[in-house]
Amino acid sequence: MDRVTKSYLDEFKQDQTLNGLSDSDAFEHFANYCVTSDIHDDEFLLDDVNMGGGNDLGLDGIAILLNGTLVTSVDEVKDLLAVNGTMDVTFSFIQAKSGGNFSTEQIGSFFEGVQDFFSEDLSTPINDRIVNARDTMQEIYRNSTKFRRNKPTCLLYFVTTGEWKNEAHVASRVKKWEAGLRSLSLFSSISFTAMGADEIQNSYQRSKNSVTTEFIFANKVLLPEISGVKAAYLGTVPATEFLRLIVDPTDNIRKPLFTENIRDFLEYNSVNTEIQETLRDSATHDRFAVLNNGITVVTRDLQVTANKFEISDYQIVNGCQTSHVLFDERGVLSDRIHVPLKVIFTQDDEVISSVITATNRQTAVTSEDLYALSSFQKKLEALMGSYPSKKKLYYERRSRQYSSANGVEKVRIVTKQQQIKAFAAMFLDEPHKASRYYADLRAMVGKRIFHETHKLDPYYTAAYANYKLEYLFRNNALPVRYKPARFQLLMAFRYVVAGSNMPAFHANKIQSYCTVICDSLWDEKAVLDAFAKAIEAVDSAEQDLGTLDREIVKTQSFTDAVKQAL
Repeated sequence: MDRVTKSYLDEFKQDQTLNGLSDSDAFEHFANYCVTSDIHDDEFLLDDVNMGGGNDLGLDGIAILLNGTLVTSVDEVKDLLAVNGTMDVTFSFIQAKSGGNFSTEQIGSFFEGVQDFFSEDLSTPINDRIVNARDTMQEIYRNSTKFRRNKPTCLLYFVTTGEWKNEAHVASRVKKWEAGLRSLSLFSSISFTAMGADEIQNSYQRSKNSVTTEFIFANKVLLPEISGVKAAYLGTVPATEFLRLIVDPTDNIRKPLFTENIRDFLEYNSVNTEIQETLRDSATHDRFAVLNNGITVVTRDLQVTANKFEISDYQIVNGCQTSHVLFDERGVLSDRIHVPLKVIFTQDDEVISSVITATNRQTAVTSEDLYALSSFQKKLEALMGSYPSKKKLYYERRSRQYSSANGVEKVRIVTKQQQIKAFAAMFLDEPHKASRYYADLRAMVGKRIFHETHKLDPYYTAAYANYKLEYLFRNNALPVRYKPARFQLLMAFRYVVAGSNMPAFHANKIQSYCTVICDSLWDEKAVLDAFAKAIEAVDSAEQDLGTLDREIVKTQSFTDAVKQAL
């Protein structure tokens, strides 16, 4: 392994607290992380894509993207279908070798493993992670009538620390293996990518940066000077040019760009259907710019050279519905269709919050929802960052907010989704819902979660408990067989340490209640003792209801059995 790749790997091991792993084992995680970060803009857990460890079909990593979301279970597929109704799917497979060779035999085994993954009558022994990934895949194909445009895309990445020379005899074999996958008739396209030292180094560097996009913005005016805003532009761009802002390298929509919108894409309600019909009508689609309210982009970094705009760390804070319809209809778009666009360049959090609030008030949302996306989030970020180093967490209000920050352990980054799940499990006694896709929990935002009257302490406590539990699993301090019940363990930990008599979230007493829990979390002996007792409660529930697996932990009855044992 060359010195540059080794230095990147060492940094990655430090960021992910993987120092106990050998370089060869850590390189598998490194490859999974780099490849998945290239096709998925949000933070994710390494365990979400890691498949290695024996009986893995020769597949070190699998990432399944459904409508831009990384899905890891059948329930997540069902929940996303319930919300969106249709699917865009990408299957990504990764094989990593820390050596420098691109072995034809190993590449062939990799293709064979992918083909086995999709086999309907697989007889090869497989581990639980592969079983779960196959179940997820099969649920997707059971709903194949709901593919939005095409069948799924299949991406294969073979990663080493050497140099890929694309030799003719290897390239011809790859084409043959691709044809074998194509014969399954399961994919709209198949792509094989060989990544050597240069490619994996570049991928790692990209993972540390915010999303950056270049586009041409010719028809624009510069707005007069505005307090707190470095620059603001108003104009129109061809629809084909606008797509540069929202489409990722795998031809999927960049879902993280829309996290500041209260409403996700509402599929084809009456308004979105009208947008669609306008785009499809060649006689009237050139009126789009005067019929549509347009898109508002807020960016924290902007470089302008004549008509060329380069934006980084940006969000689309208004225009989620329009953006999704434009994405779906990109096959019929032409330069005659122009999109109204506003670009606001500011690094002032108060201005950004004001823009988000103002633009989202144009839709039917509550003040509680808006509070949850602005003031509360900012205060929570400040609280988590105020603790000393060993107790510090980094709340990610924006996608890849800490990607380029030096000295930030990636395992200490808390996404909104992680925060919502951990809080619901630990303090709302809803671990079975946290084990599913979090759409049900997101409906609680502004009400039972992120309410403006809530103290911040329970949120930090839940997030730190979730971080600590993952740390203990990762370092084999707790048996990993209990990982499916991790959310029940968070709930049980609170009961064991602080008892069931919990103050209201708006009461001052909740702060001292959380201090008791945090004191145990921060003490290496106390935290293990408390989780050991929590595991006893899970054991009792398992004896009553059956084998501990991913399905049983999603049931109310399992949660009730754990509480009864406590």
